[in-house]
Amino acid sequence: MKTIVLTGGGTAGHVMPHLALIPRLMSDGWNIHYIGTENGIERNIIEKIDGVAYHSVKSGKLRRYFDIKNFTDPFRVIAGCGEAFSLMGKLKPNVVFSKGGFVSVPVAAAAGLRGIPLVLHESDMTSGLSNKLSMPFAKAICTTFPETAKQLGHKAVPSGTPLRPALFEGDRQRGLKTFGFSGNKPVLLVTGGSLGAVSVNTALRKELPLLGAFDILHLCGKGNTDEELLERGGYVQREFLHDEMADAYAMADVILSRAGSNTICEILAMAKPNVLIPYPATASRGDQIDNASSFERRGFSKVLLQENMTPGSISRDIFDVYNRRGQYIDAMKAEPLANGVDIVLEQIYKYAKK
Repeated sequence: MKTIVLTGGGTAGHVMPHLALIPRLMSDGWNIHYIGTENGIERNIIEKIDGVAYHSVKSGKLRRYFDIKNFTDPFRVIAGCGEAFSLMGKLKPNVVFSKGGFVSVPVAAAAGLRGIPLVLHESDMTSGLSNKLSMPFAKAICTTFPETAKQLGHKAVPSGTPLRPALFEGDRQRGLKTFGFSGNKPVLLVTGGSLGAVSVNTALRKELPLLGAFDILHLCGKGNTDEELLERGGYVQREFLHDEMADAYAMADVILSRAGSNTICEILAMAKPNVLIPYPATASRGDQIDNASSFERRGFSKVLLQENMTPGSISRDIFDVYNRRGQYIDAMKAEPLANGVDIVLEQIYKYAKK
C-alpha cells in the first residue's frame, strides 16, 4: 500500500482542495496522513474524516511586517522542522502533497531532507511566502492560473484547483425551496463575505432597492447579519453555508463575490456569470486583484475594484453581467482547467517514490 502525506493549513483555502483528492486516494488504496498545526482550522476539518490520520507539528507565521512574535516564531519553525523530519522517518511516505500555509514549510523541508518527492499546489496568481520557501524542494508545482505556470518555469504544471465532488451535486429546485424563493425571479448569490465583508455588505445593502428584479441570497460572514433586514422579502441572509452550498450554486443565476482563488474556481467550474470585488491591495498582498484580473482577461468575470465603488455601481455591474450572461457562460464552459483533480493526481502518482 502506498502512503501519502498531505499538508497545508492556516485558512480553509489551504485545506479544501485536499477534500477533493482524499476520496480518490482512498478509492485507490492509499494510506493517508495529514500534517497540520495543533489548533489550526485544518485540524477541525481533517479529523472528522475517517481513514485519515492527523499529526501536528509546531509552526510559526513568517511575517513581512514587525511583530514581537517575529523573534520567537523562527524557533517554532525550527522545532516544527525537527518534528516533521521525525514523522517522515516514521511514516515513510511515497510522496508529499502540499497546499501551502506556514505549517507546510517544515513539512516540505523535511521531505527534501529525507529525499521524499514533494508536489506543491499554488492557488493564487502570485505565490505566497510559504510556497516560495517550499518550491526548491518540489518535483512539481501545480498552478491554478496558467499565467503562474509560465512565471515559475519548468517545474510548473497548469492544473486548475481540485474541487470537492459535492459541489457538483446541487439542485436548483431544492435550493429555491431551502431559501424560500419562488423561482419567478433570477437569483443573485453574494458570497466571499468572510474576508473584508463589511465594506461590500454595506454597499450591497444600500443598493437593495435597485436590485428588486432579483431574489438575493447573501452570505454575509460571521456576525454580519443585519437584523433590520431579516423580514425583507426576496433578501435572505446567512452567515455561511456548509452542505447547502451546492444547492446555492445550482440556483444562482449571477454571483457577486470577493476574488479568493478557491471561491472563484468554484464559480468557474459551475459556469456562473459573476462580478468580482477583490480584496484591496492596501489590506493584503494584492493576490485577489491579480486573481480577478486573470478571470476578467479570460472572459470569465467582470471586476469592480473596491476603491471604484460608487452609489449604484454594484447593481449596474450585476445587471450588465446578467444581461450578457451567455458570453460569460460560454467562456467558462470552454475552460479546460475548471477542475484540477485529475491533473494534480496525475502529478502525485507520477512522482510517488516506488
